[in-house]
Amino acid sequence: MTDKRIAMVTGGMGGLGEAICMKLAAMGDTVISTYSPTNMKSEQWLAGMKTQGFSFYAYACDVTDWKSCEACVEHITKEIGPIDVLVNNAGITRDMTFKKMDCVNWNVVMSSNLTSVFNMTKQVCDGMIERGWGRIINISSVNGQKGAFGQTNYSAAKAGMHGFTKALSLEVARKGVTVNTISPGYIGTKMVMAIPREVLDSKIIPQIPMGRLGKPEEVAGLVAYLASEEAAFVTGANIAINGGQHMQ
Repeated sequence: MTDKRIAMVTGGMGGLGEAICMKLAAMGDTVISTYSPTNMKSEQWLAGMKTQGFSFYAYACDVTDWKSCEACVEHITKEIGPIDVLVNNAGITRDMTFKKMDCVNWNVVMSSNLTSVFNMTKQVCDGMIERGWGRIINISSVNGQKGAFGQTNYSAAKAGMHGFTKALSLEVARKGVTVNTISPGYIGTKMVMAIPREVLDSKIIPQIPMGRLGKPEEVAGLVAYLASEEAAFVTGANIAINGGQHMQ
């Protein structure tokens, strides 16, 4: 793969997704972020990134909706080109104990975190196979590996993501396309840093042998590796990046 690659990061406007976009751009990729159609700050984000030297593209897409994903990728392909690197990063949480869990909060998390992976991957995988090169990187979670109190929906979706990775990687392994999962632990994104400091210090950080939160840039660096030529022999893997919080 010698031409400039086109990389798509779902949910790239903030936190971990933003760091991934910046890292891929620094590698020379043309980077596209998707954003929720209800997000009214996409132009503001693009302008802010431009002041930092990053000229990204952004397309509205409801990753839970098949037709929205289909239309989004069709527009991107016509206006920019075919997608070479797909990072399935979009996701949400709706935490509550199973006793309080209802169908609405189960389904919305499964749709946003797992069905979205099918919806987006399906749009780009055949093209990658035809061109003989592609990278699909799914952002899971340490809680998909070990479970978490109050996260039956989220943990199930994130664990299912890696099952998807393993099965698809077998189908495309001889086609020049790799499929991998990354499972981050607690990363210092805005969402995590919004947790009260006393909770971080007393409940979360003591679980992490390194004694600190991860940095978004550290996860982005791992994404960049898996998207590279050097990672051509890595497929079907689930790579933990959690400071030693959970080891397999």
